[in-house]
Amino acid sequence: MPDPITTAPDGALPVAERPRVHVACLAAYNAGCLHGRWIEASDPDTMRAEVRAMLAASPEPGAEEHAVHDHEGFEGAPLCEWASLETICALADFIEVHGRLGACFYRHFGEDLDAAAAAFDDYAGEYPSLAEFAETLHRECGTAIPEALQHYIDWEAMGRDLELGGEVFTVTLGFEVVHVFWSR
Repeated sequence: MPDPITTAPDGALPVAERPRVHVACLAAYNAGCLHGRWIEASDPDTMRAEVRAMLAASPEPGAEEHAVHDHEGFEGAPLCEWASLETICALADFIEVHGRLGACFYRHFGEDLDAAAAAFDDYAGEYPSLAEFAETLHRECGTAIPEALQHYIDWEAMGRDLELGGEVFTVTLGFEVVHVFWSR
């Protein structure tokens, strides 16, 4: 059965349609033989059936144990080789919703998926810079600054002060890609 791979829109590299893991048979591995298969992180029951089928096809008789030896599509989120199928599926769902930012939060919160998900309750948005966030925040508050004085305001310093003062924290994922979260 071929792996569920499609070609990227630009035709460059193959891209998995859904996060997936490579599950290996430990009996075969310990006997010096590599035996396993890529399994899409769909739902635990489907994955469990595919793991059982992989173990049944093992070159080693009586194979019972498996481990995750590789994974892809998890945006850099760490995944333990002994992770439960429920954990793998929950993390895959989280990554599909939040992408690389979700993977960063998963690592930041010590691989605690509930804490990472809860942090998104305080999401203030994506901005090109913290200065842009500070200026937008000011505009949304509705305080008027006379036109003649607006160019004297140092939005960069205000944004920096918001972060240094503990009001917000940021995750920068690239050039002009700053995600801002309230520190409540």
